[in-house]
Amino acid sequence: MNREYYGKLIFELSRKGRGGYRLPSNGCAASIDELPEALLRGDAPELPEVDEPTVVRHYNNMSTNNFGVDTGFYPLGSCTMKYNPKINEEIASDTVIASLHPYQPASTVQGALELYYTLQQMLAEIGGMSEFTLNPYAGAHGELTGLMVIRAYHAERGDDKRVKVIVPDSAHGTNPASAAVAGLKVVEVKSREDGTVDVDDLRPLLDDTVAAVMMTNPNTLGIFERNIPEIASLVHDAGALLYYDGANLNPLVGVARPGDMGFDVMMQVSGSTSTLLGAFFLGMSDHASGTALDTNAVKAMFAGGLANVQKQTKAQKGDKTMMDALIPAVEAIQN
Repeated sequence: MNREYYGKLIFELSRKGRGGYRLPSNGCAASIDELPEALLRGDAPELPEVDEPTVVRHYNNMSTNNFGVDTGFYPLGSCTMKYNPKINEEIASDTVIASLHPYQPASTVQGALELYYTLQQMLAEIGGMSEFTLNPYAGAHGELTGLMVIRAYHAERGDDKRVKVIVPDSAHGTNPASAAVAGLKVVEVKSREDGTVDVDDLRPLLDDTVAAVMMTNPNTLGIFERNIPEIASLVHDAGALLYYDGANLNPLVGVARPGDMGFDVMMQVSGSTSTLLGAFFLGMSDHASGTALDTNAVKAMFAGGLANVQKQTKAQKGDKTMMDALIPAVEAIQN
């Protein structure tokens, strides 16, 4: 393809009078003359005039400039730029799941509800949490849900003065945004030169007006926050809760759990963590090799995945804490 030519702006490729195909009138479409004059433009829109092959070549050429996880490695800690195994996409797009309707009778969706429940159990086991919800639609929505739970926790205890959320200066932009949407005041804590949270800067910020501290681990810089146990102790001593942003949970799955580190509430981005869930499915079940999706096969995959998650997390527990076991490994990688 002539990248130099088709890499131009579509307006630069425009030639007056040139166009694509036009379907003949079927006599059924409403005439423009029937529209109220107040809704009509005074001048024609300045749209590019190009033929169909030029449009196809131009936008196909532009699409090859896009970078994504299917074409290369993305090093920045991000909610979205994680590779999802194709089997996950296959399952999610199958008609037995994709065609479900929210208003179907409960008796017709028991299989799907069982899958949801099992997935909740898996996510709770991975995170070290007691309960999990699949209601949020995205990462930021999960953040907001978690913060609303935190507000409800303090309100139930009559602790209404807790209106602040402490957020590291390295945090995802959605962290302070979600806190603001939840009606909380955002307070920033500084990072040290190594990119981790400055515990000395955090201490004086913790008082009886703080509702929570939001953290990501590894953080957005890709650095493991090794002082989590100390931070968790400080936060809890101040009567606040510790929130975990699960955007970068992948490095911890099967090795350590946020709940065991002292986090009280967490959000998981299933689009990120499903990479690992897909690995559990593929490693534990032969059902994935079939060409046709079978509901019982999916249930078996989920059950096998849950069993493996439980096995992996239990195997990590010994005389040492997970953090004790993890820090030397992290140091070895960073060195």
